[in-house]
Amino acid sequence: MSKRQVTRLQIGAFGLPSIPISALGLPIVVYLPPFYGHDMGLSLTVVGTVFMMARFWDVFTDPVLGMVSDRFPSRWGRRRHWIVISAPMLVISAYMLFMPSPPVTWVYLAGWMFFLYIGWTLITISHMSWGAELSADYDERSTIQGVREFLLIFGMFTVLALPAIIENVSEAGAGGPEKVAAMGWFIIILLPITIGLAVWLAPEFPGAPHQHIPWRRAWGIIARNRLLQRVLAADLLVNIAPAITGSLYIFFASYVMDLPKYASLLLLVYFIAGFVGIPGWIRLSHMAGKHKTLAIAMVYGAVTLPLVIFFPRGEFWWLFIGNSLYGVAYGAGSFLLRSIMADVIDTDYLETGQRRTGLYYSLLSMTAKVGAALAVGITYPLLDLIQFTPGGTNTAETLNLFMAMYVTLPAIVMFAAAIVMWRFPLDRKAQLDLRQRIEARDGKHASHDAGDAAAAVVQVGSAGGIADQPAE
Repeated sequence: MSKRQVTRLQIGAFGLPSIPISALGLPIVVYLPPFYGHDMGLSLTVVGTVFMMARFWDVFTDPVLGMVSDRFPSRWGRRRHWIVISAPMLVISAYMLFMPSPPVTWVYLAGWMFFLYIGWTLITISHMSWGAELSADYDERSTIQGVREFLLIFGMFTVLALPAIIENVSEAGAGGPEKVAAMGWFIIILLPITIGLAVWLAPEFPGAPHQHIPWRRAWGIIARNRLLQRVLAADLLVNIAPAITGSLYIFFASYVMDLPKYASLLLLVYFIAGFVGIPGWIRLSHMAGKHKTLAIAMVYGAVTLPLVIFFPRGEFWWLFIGNSLYGVAYGAGSFLLRSIMADVIDTDYLETGQRRTGLYYSLLSMTAKVGAALAVGITYPLLDLIQFTPGGTNTAETLNLFMAMYVTLPAIVMFAAAIVMWRFPLDRKAQLDLRQRIEARDGKHASHDAGDAAAAVVQVGSAGGIADQPAE
């Protein structure tokens, strides 16, 4: 296969839609649930249920819209036209959700959330697939995905900075509607601009026809791949923990810690700490291995989060320290599990001779969404159960129960993730052996013939791995 060079300008243009994509994703978890539960007057149980069901709807649409994106190309290519189609869907739904006219009903919220997630799924799947198809070169693919991740983080920081800036420049103290509207306009303005630049400047290259994998066979692969099952279980747990703290955070900072004016600024501190901590987790993974580093990061998070119990309420710098310490663990789970998943994909490649990267990573996407859905769907009804009232008067007992829920549930989940991954069998030594087998097989066949590869038998680990399984 000839190498296709993609210029830096093209890579940068391709990554630009990541800014509004991430700017849209974060408020859905952090700001919109309390906004509709407080400012729009819906009950917390209704809000939690609607957001949970919308997330499950998003999980359902993943494979459906993924197949649509694969099967219906246009003269533009396979991906760009779907990204353009998603733009008006996201702009309209963002306007209706971020700038609603009260009073609103649960039907209004559910309808626009479901419509938003159709556009959201279409743009995210198409954008990730486009990036994977931009280059066949190993290092260039890393550069493309690295730029995309950088711009995702940039978009997240920027959208978080908006309410923090509004809180600090407004003498009277801006309310929830003003903050949410500012985030909505940021998304609405940037979406068409960044998508336009991306489809204009970044190319699509013709590739091999997409090989459809029947879902029955796909689930058969999952059923017998215990390594994959452990990674998915860990990813579900790793995503539930920050989703719980994220969905509760605005209420926690504003009412429990009595810092409503600094809630968004302190949340920004948390994410910056996670970003700063990533190089340290990378270095530790080189020393201790990826799975043990993940377990260490989860234990660290489970230990540092409860420290807020001992902090005085109403004190900015104490919560600043707490968010900084706990935030260091934020970035570890996502990149470590995606790196571990790449190793798991190699076991499947050795077995079958086919790269099912999209299938495996789509499963990670699904577990992340299920985790976020469960977090909101469980915690918001619990808030009603402890009689927590946003914007109202809450007893000391209610606030103490809120604190207990905020620190206990994520800590338990993080400890569980650490247990799942601590003895993960696909370690550095097993991965080296796996790579040597792949290189020994493929190095002799420049054509990488799938028929010869399908005869391979993979034996990875003796505890929870794939052992003595004939290829299909």
